[in-house]
Amino acid sequence: MKFLKVLGEYIGGIEFSAGYRWQHWIRAISIFVLIATGFYLANPYITYGAPSPTPTRFLHAEFREWHIIFGFALIGAVLYKTIYFFFFPEAKYERASIKDAFNIKLLFQQIGYYLLISKHPKTTGVYNPLQFWAYTLAYVLFYGIIITGLALYAEVYHQGLGGALYPFAKSVESFLGGLAYVRLWHHILMWAIIIFVVVHVYMAVYNAVFGKNGGMDAIFSGMKWEKEEH
Repeated sequence: MKFLKVLGEYIGGIEFSAGYRWQHWIRAISIFVLIATGFYLANPYITYGAPSPTPTRFLHAEFREWHIIFGFALIGAVLYKTIYFFFFPEAKYERASIKDAFNIKLLFQQIGYYLLISKHPKTTGVYNPLQFWAYTLAYVLFYGIIITGLALYAEVYHQGLGGALYPFAKSVESFLGGLAYVRLWHHILMWAIIIFVVVHVYMAVYNAVFGKNGGMDAIFSGMKWEKEEH
């Protein structure tokens, strides 16, 4: 952590870079839009709308268009964060969390902290062991829903990017046992991401309340506060 200033007994430092924060909020907005439009595409719940003289601007097409736009926004954010984690110098404190992730003692201390029976353990990196494994699982879900989403996209749009992805889409379809199963897994992964988002928000609020170090504020300002040791 690059320390910037001291306020009372607390040291303030950079926790998240501007690029990290931008991709987080692009990803968050994309997820919410994709969930809303995805529910409609799976089971249209609006039966009215202004008629359009253009045969491609009916209501279902509008929802699908926004689903695709924010789908590609999600892809961009996920790819950026993946490259950021492995290659950006600013992510060295995130990469330092890998060592903590395999520390069993830290893991149980962290569980004790969430159960309100022990203090928060001192970690080397940005993430504690539970956070690291939760985010790792989240990115498995993200890549799963991206792969199935692109496979569904290529089945509808056969020119341009869709045409280039078509052989890949057929491979995914074959691997999962048919187009219906691609769609099914896309929905299952969506529900898994919904559960992750709910838990993620709860834990962020939990840490902000009990950690008292600006942990939740950091995703807005980039700064987190640690108590200075004398």
